[in-house]
Amino acid sequence: MPPKTTRKSLANTLEDLPKKDFDKFCRDLVDRKEEPRVRRNRVEEKNFLDVAEVLVSTFTERGAVRVAAEILREIGCSEEAARLVEETSGESSKPASSSQTGASGAKAMADSGCTGEQFVEIHQLELINRVSNIESILDELLYKKVISPETYDTISALKTNQAKMRALYTGCLRASGSCKRILYEILEEKEPYLVADLKGEK
Repeated sequence: MPPKTTRKSLANTLEDLPKKDFDKFCRDLVDRKEEPRVRRNRVEEKNFLDVAEVLVSTFTERGAVRVAAEILREIGCSEEAARLVEETSGESSKPASSSQTGASGAKAMADSGCTGEQFVEIHQLELINRVSNIESILDELLYKKVISPETYDTISALKTNQAKMRALYTGCLRASGSCKRILYEILEEKEPYLVADLKGEK
């Protein structure tokens, strides 16, 4: 039997949890310290379908399975975690640390002959649509003086993550290759699952 889609398996797993375990799952998801973080308002009072979508949009499909399985084990739902991993043929191991992600990412970029600047150019559409941790990224860009305080305020005021990423692409990223390289380094730290997914890493 072919594996179920990740979204469906995640939704089914969450739907089958007793309400108290589903609430624990959502609380632990919000309380995760690793990047990318999930904001409370994205899961608060949401149903299992909404939370499954948040997992995939935040961590990508492969990452969502790993994160969900990790949380399920932490709240005492090990059987559900094992079933989720088996259904999706996903990896149940914890994600690599940011330093490991950076090292493996650098190797993959070298192997493919693709620089950080090229990565940001090639995956423009995917990054606009899928980057979720935009607030932390803007904080880093401001700290590294890639954008000015005025630009930071202007972009932060935009309503959606997609609009904020588009503003970066039409602004500093269009003007400077060094800005793209810096953004790539920030993405490796703040959006490791997305970067790995776009590189096709397992």
